[in-house]
Amino acid sequence: MLRASFFPGHGWLLLGLAALLGSCAPQQVAPGTVTANTSASGVSFYPYQTGLVWTYVPEGEANATPYVLRTLGPTIFQGQNVYATQLTGRGAEQTWFRNYDASGVKLLGFTKPGVTVTLDPAWQEAPATTAWKVGLHWEGSSKVQVIMEGGKVAASGTLKYQYDVQDQRQVKVGSATYNVFVVTRQISDDVGGLFPAAQQYWFAPFVGDVRTPEALLLTAKNFEVKR
Repeated sequence: MLRASFFPGHGWLLLGLAALLGSCAPQQVAPGTVTANTSASGVSFYPYQTGLVWTYVPEGEANATPYVLRTLGPTIFQGQNVYATQLTGRGAEQTWFRNYDASGVKLLGFTKPGVTVTLDPAWQEAPATTAWKVGLHWEGSSKVQVIMEGGKVAASGTLKYQYDVQDQRQVKVGSATYNVFVVTRQISDDVGGLFPAAQQYWFAPFVGDVRTPEALLLTAKNFEVKR
């Protein structure tokens, strides 16, 4: 799962925060060598097992230097047991902390160098696995805090979100074909626009995001899905 915002592209009211949490820098960083391989039998509906790897490039770009997303496994975030997922590439570095259970996927927060963002209660990023269907709607709100290195709270407020599943269809990305749910996500907050107001992404069960909210397309992954 990659979401909220799946890759860093957040706009901030304060210039200092924008410098830390803004768009990816143009620096070119070669991704690390992928060595982990996970069998399809070990991948869940929302893939989060340790060692999974996905690569993405912006829609319309040549398949060159990608963003690389890796599942890091269990860890502790703000005193809670969570699962971590990290994005690197093109100067970007961001780690998300989530819980996965029968009710779906919840985001507790994320970090970038020198910055931690917390969400309370956790953001409901995805519903129960059995709930997916065209027309599905869910929404909620979370208290959000932006904490700088050293523990200073730079911003705090309320974030509201809502999701609508608009379609289910087959898409072809590169040489691969996926059956995806097309989802629109709308977000508002009172801390200067922490996330883009409206975005659309494509989610494929047992695969993850085929198109992220930031219009990044899946180019490869290190696991296969049983047909």
